[in-house]
Amino acid sequence: METIYKYALVILLLVVLFNLGQALFFMMTDKDGSKRTVWALTRRIGLSVLLILMVVFGIWMGWIHPHGVGQ
Repeated sequence: METIYKYALVILLLVVLFNLGQALFFMMTDKDGSKRTVWALTRRIGLSVLLILMVVFGIWMGWIHPHGVGQ
């Protein structure tokens, strides 16, 4: 279960990065009045919040262990 969870986190991170790249592409190519950039950035924010919640849940369940830098 832990390995599948970690793979899901990595895949979600890649999807977030893809949406960021997609927003950059839309910003550079679209003309005035297009909402595609806004929607791509909105999806990225939603997916980033989901990613953070999944990391917190994984730490709470003990599937992910913080490394403790600075302690």
